[in-house]
Amino acid sequence: MSGSLEVRVTQPETDVKTTVTLCTLGVGATFGESILQDLPRDTTVVTQTNCELLRVEQQDFKLIWEKNRELMNDLVSNCKLKNGFGSGMSGKGMNHSGSSTPRRSLSPDQPNPAEPITDQPSQAIGRIGWALRILLLSQNTCLKDRKVSGRLVRRCAPGTELVEWLMNLSPGIHSRPQAAGMWQALLEEGVISHVSKEQPFKDKCFLYRFWQDEEGATALPPSEDIATAEDQLMENLGTLVNRGPDAYLRMILRKQGHERTADDLEIIYEELLHIRALSHLSNSVKREIASVIVFEAHPKAGTVLFHQGDEGRSWYIIVRGSVDVVIHGKGTVNTLHEGDDFGKLALINDAPRAATIVLRENNCHFLRVDKENFNRILRDVEANTVRLKEHGKDVLILEKITSNTKQVFSSHFKYTVMAGTPQKMLEHLLETRLDGRGTMGGGDNFIIATAQDPFLDDFLLTHIVFLPTHQLVEELDKYYNIDYSNQDKEFILACKRRVIQFVYRWVTTIRHPVFEDDIAVEFLEDLAHGLENDSTQFNSLQEEASLMHHVMSQLRRYQEDRKAHEGQKWKLPPLGQPISLFSTGDDTNRTIIMPQDDIIFRVYCADHTYCTLRLPIDSTAETIKLVAADKLKIREDELLLVEVKSNGERMVFRDDDISIPTALTINGRIFVSPKEHLDALTCLNEQEEATQGIEGDIEMFGTKELAYYMTLFDWELFWCVHEYELLYHTFGRHHFGQITANLDVFLRRFNEIQFWVVTEICMMSSLSKRVAVLRKFIKLAAYCREFQNLNAFCAIVMGLSNVAVSRLSNTWDKLPSKFRKLFTEFESMIDPSRNHRAYRVSVGKLQPPVVPFMPLLLKDMTFTHEGNKTSLDGLVNFEKMHMLAQTMRTIRFCRSRHLVLDPPSPKSEGEVKSYISCLRVIDNQRILTSMSQKLEPRRS
Repeated sequence: MSGSLEVRVTQPETDVKTTVTLCTLGVGATFGESILQDLPRDTTVVTQTNCELLRVEQQDFKLIWEKNRELMNDLVSNCKLKNGFGSGMSGKGMNHSGSSTPRRSLSPDQPNPAEPITDQPSQAIGRIGWALRILLLSQNTCLKDRKVSGRLVRRCAPGTELVEWLMNLSPGIHSRPQAAGMWQALLEEGVISHVSKEQPFKDKCFLYRFWQDEEGATALPPSEDIATAEDQLMENLGTLVNRGPDAYLRMILRKQGHERTADDLEIIYEELLHIRALSHLSNSVKREIASVIVFEAHPKAGTVLFHQGDEGRSWYIIVRGSVDVVIHGKGTVNTLHEGDDFGKLALINDAPRAATIVLRENNCHFLRVDKENFNRILRDVEANTVRLKEHGKDVLILEKITSNTKQVFSSHFKYTVMAGTPQKMLEHLLETRLDGRGTMGGGDNFIIATAQDPFLDDFLLTHIVFLPTHQLVEELDKYYNIDYSNQDKEFILACKRRVIQFVYRWVTTIRHPVFEDDIAVEFLEDLAHGLENDSTQFNSLQEEASLMHHVMSQLRRYQEDRKAHEGQKWKLPPLGQPISLFSTGDDTNRTIIMPQDDIIFRVYCADHTYCTLRLPIDSTAETIKLVAADKLKIREDELLLVEVKSNGERMVFRDDDISIPTALTINGRIFVSPKEHLDALTCLNEQEEATQGIEGDIEMFGTKELAYYMTLFDWELFWCVHEYELLYHTFGRHHFGQITANLDVFLRRFNEIQFWVVTEICMMSSLSKRVAVLRKFIKLAAYCREFQNLNAFCAIVMGLSNVAVSRLSNTWDKLPSKFRKLFTEFESMIDPSRNHRAYRVSVGKLQPPVVPFMPLLLKDMTFTHEGNKTSLDGLVNFEKMHMLAQTMRTIRFCRSRHLVLDPPSPKSEGEVKSYISCLRVIDNQRILTSMSQKLEPRRS
């Protein structure tokens, strides 16, 4: 209001601290807007004369900001410029004597999403920006000279028009947010920018321009440049499509916490689920972190992030690049890479930094959580946690569902379960998630409640990990037959209703594994009988009687179906294992492989003599070993059951392992051997040859026809896989005594297709035929993607990426450029970086039915299992169960609709079906590479 003030900063120069005046503030100036970011003051402001000031408290300032964000943005931008903190002075400031001194920007800890994250664009992004600008200028569309605040801005365009233009270029750009992310990928590397450098890319009327036009370039592009840009267009768009989601994520992470929308927070949260450094934290903590974690980029190697002895202000996670950990007197003691974190110890202990962190390479990216937020989140988590104790010990840990959780829960679901004893969790579930008043009835309300709160569904999908079925039915029986003495009639009725509703949901969710368990079946029959008696005593149990009737009808139907398939046998052929030959020998639809089904297979000994066995699929390795040893007349005490793979590798089975024949690799064989003779086991000659597939030339069949019948075949295999098999596979079959045969066969199909692709190409001696087959496989992958058979799509692309194929440069050179570009797009879709982000983004847009990329689902299950303890302080870690159930629900979602495809024109239906179900495959990489080198010898 009156007077003047000096803005000063203290900087160390050698051992002396020097105070530098950055600028002087006069009447009308404003300062202190850093309170928005909850950061310490980075300068000192001193009065030079008597001063009168107007002051706004932080709480009020934030409230005004929330209500008037756009106006306040302009105000703060003007503040920075008036006070000497504008972008034009970000590198150096002038002190009172006129000498130049390095200084910090206003808020070095708060990244600005409108600014680039690199010193200069990468070669690929620079080329793409050049091509898009050429095309925009040649079409004379939205890049125009416009007046902004009274000044002329050359060649700029609104974000809305740029998005529309990009969407019109390719049908592969499906949505406006996707196109906006692609433009943001250009903005974050400085290829385009907001005309005032104040906004990231937004699908709004904000104006943006290319960097060339900032320098006043006026010439129109020559025709040669236009032709080049048009030739590169599809390849450039493919690159941008893949980079867009990451750029969009980085833009969100550079927003201030209060600017992030609910959708922004959900995107960040989903990314945090796959970060190793956060895997030990609960999902609710990750949701809290999503609102405060920020992205930080440093372009230059050698940059010091912080020094040893500095105050600990932030916790860092490396997203890209690497850093050296340097300690005085010791030098570099460690190198940290992508996925590692550092800086937490200083925050937890409130101690100085124990080491200096130096960037090892250019363009390092970090995620950062600042100290105040770090401490607050840990404090808030404890405040929102409720612990139920019995006999002085925790038996149930609940966490309050916070308002920033995106899911909408019913009003009575105030808490979510974090951990507990199995019995207490079941009791809590029955009393809070199931209605004891008889109004739910298993109908729509029941389903809606489950969708809103996944606790019940999580419990049903994962209880076998912590509460085996025999213990579960024992607890349910106790709850149903609760002691009647001194109990209110309504309470007794409520207990009975809850158990019936639970059982109904259990049977409809889990299906046949419940009916395969003798103890569960006995419980269901007793429960049905008990309910029948109770219905005569309590008239109000009619709804529950109807539900139980439905359950028992399902049981009877299952038992009749099993009786019809009794004695079913599966055959494991001696010369390789094409999928189709896991069959009952009839032509009907596939049936699920059950534990008691018989399988016929061979067991070899060291001299390659063998016996043929017929045993149930759930036979243990020990049973197979003893029966085979008896037939082969091996009289040794210490015997091993071993798989010998086609590359000579040996894998010893545990005695309690099951599903042995179905779990073999494509050309694997089962051997029985004395322990001391293990090293003498060698693979059979036939293992190094192709499996005995159906004779036929792939060129005889139409590509779309092949994709169609492959998808139908793969869908049948996928349909047979039960969600529980993912748990058995992840935790180990021996822990449950359950088979994974259907999952094994589906996984084998993936490997079979992958190596079939390599085998077919490497067995093609003619260059012209090899090019034709290569082109056919790329088209086949495209049709599989169109039919949403992602398992086959990924298998084909991985097969084409195999070194035995990728090294065939003469073959690839002869391939038309259109197919090379298409394959590049496919490769980028299955790129494993950022936890297969490109694939996940693509799949997230699909609707069922989908045949998913099963190896990735198993990878997610393994990541969750190995990164999270099953038990914490004697309690079940239910957060882990929720994460496992999320992956298992993906399977249910993918087949929530039946597969219906328009069949291609019938030409040779029988031949195609036989061909795709029995492929010839070599799975020995050494042999495939050798074949490839004979086709195209290595260049000297």
